Amino acid sequence: MYPTVAEVLALPVLRQGRPHVVAGAAGLDAPVRWAHVAEVADIAHLLRGGELVLTTGVALPDDGPALARYVADLAGVGAAGVVVELVRHWSDKLPAALVDAAEEHGLPLVTLSRETRFVSVTEAVNGQIVDAQVAELRAAERVHETFTALTVAGAEPGVVLGEVARLTEQPVVLETLSHEVLAYDAAGTDPAELLTGWPSRSRVVQVGERTGYHPGSGWLVTVVGARGHDWGRLILVCADQPPHRHRVVAERAASALAVHRLVAKDSDGLERQAHRAVLAELLASPAPTAELLARASALAVPLPGRQLVGLAVRPRLTGTGRPALSTPPVLRELAEATVLAARRAKVSALVATDDLGVRALIALSPEANADAVLHRLATDVHEARGSAPGVLAVGTTVASPAEARRTLLEASQVAAAALGAGAERVVHRLSDVRLRGLLHLLSGDERVTAFAFRELGPLLQRDAASGSRLVQALRHYCEQGGNKSAAAAAAHTSRTAYYQQLARIEQVLGVRLEDPESMLSLYVALLAWDLTRPSEEDSPGRAVQ
Repeated sequence: MYPTVAEVLALPVLRQGRPHVVAGAAGLDAPVRWAHVAEVADIAHLLRGGELVLTTGVALPDDGPALARYVADLAGVGAAGVVVELVRHWSDKLPAALVDAAEEHGLPLVTLSRETRFVSVTEAVNGQIVDAQVAELRAAERVHETFTALTVAGAEPGVVLGEVARLTEQPVVLETLSHEVLAYDAAGTDPAELLTGWPSRSRVVQVGERTGYHPGSGWLVTVVGARGHDWGRLILVCADQPPHRHRVVAERAASALAVHRLVAKDSDGLERQAHRAVLAELLASPAPTAELLARASALAVPLPGRQLVGLAVRPRLTGTGRPALSTPPVLRELAEATVLAARRAKVSALVATDDLGVRALIALSPEANADAVLHRLATDVHEARGSAPGVLAVGTTVASPAEARRTLLEASQVAAAALGAGAERVVHRLSDVRLRGLLHLLSGDERVTAFAFRELGPLLQRDAASGSRLVQALRHYCEQGGNKSAAAAAAHTSRTAYYQQLARIEQVLGVRLEDPESMLSLYVALLAWDLTRPSEEDSPGRAVQ
């Protein structure tokens, strides 16, 4: 907002006086808050700092100590510099004591070799300062209008940060108080360079106030929070001392973010959204980019050099074959249970909800016992979810971020298969789901669906036409390994009625159920059909017709 001493000296009204810097050149970048004409030596106590003092020197002493004291007093109150006209008092050069003192204190000392109208100088300099202040106020008003509109519209953090980057042309990062990056806008710079090593870099930056600039890091830091509850920091990365307008932008953005969090309290938190974005990109990209790895690291989950394990947590299926309690609040509760379990196990993890449950990527040190850690984590999740138990599945342990996609997909496939199997395990692995796991891996293959329909089509059509329950009777028979008595008991019907059902099945399909290959083929078809069109289970007390 304020011009520097060097910029003031470049004004035409001063250039015509042939300015020459004789001392204190290191201070030419100091801002000039005002231009002030002062022809008395005892002027320092009347100044507030930032003034450029203009003088002809007529009232200044000639003795060295007095001149040194004059300069020291001006430097002590923070004067921006002194401009002396070499016409009336000193016509050739300034006394050495004055020059030496100015150099010692780093106070710019400038001579004008031509007579200069100081009133024209003050008009030019002070007019420029006032114009800059007005422009700054107008810019601040536009900033307030912009962020008020964003707040009213409930803009997401990414949109708010994008506006900050646009207004300041500087990278901006939103982090938790634990220094995990929730969102960022690199403002055209390299995101990987911005985020690499972020948590460790951020921990050392403390400003001691709600908004402050940290010169060592080049960060403008603003605390984010509302109603006495602070939950994050907004950081504007700027190499130089930021102008006041940037502080206004940062503070208004922090307010918009705080309001958004209060309004969106019933949705996923920003932490889960940030984790979900990274997990989604890991699933979409077989070769993670440097930026993606830096984003994971900025969330305190470094991936290179770690053992990586995909994890999926799903609510237990109900008797209708649909996911139980898969509402957003329950899924968030399940995610928080997983996060807490990971913290207790002292492992870092990316954790987020999806449409069916919770997806996570666990990052373990190379020396960790993966099986022991996963068993402890799973036990904690099950205990936390005792009222609504679920299935926890893991993929193969891998050693490279490039393989993260595979272990995440495996975990989801194992969870889906384990839900249908109904087996009770603390942790489900690919080796536990066997045939169901294979069919889930192949569930997207149209040939599998075609096979299931070829095997079961006539039976499905018979049930649809007559309202019979032949498919369900066949399911009980296969699940009991061909034991008719056990199957009848599972179907909650008499053996005579059940045997009649089996006879109708053989008639409709044209097969002998006692043939091992026929029973195996039909059971595989039932499992494959369940993947594309889950059937409704009979209620325990309903008899098969």
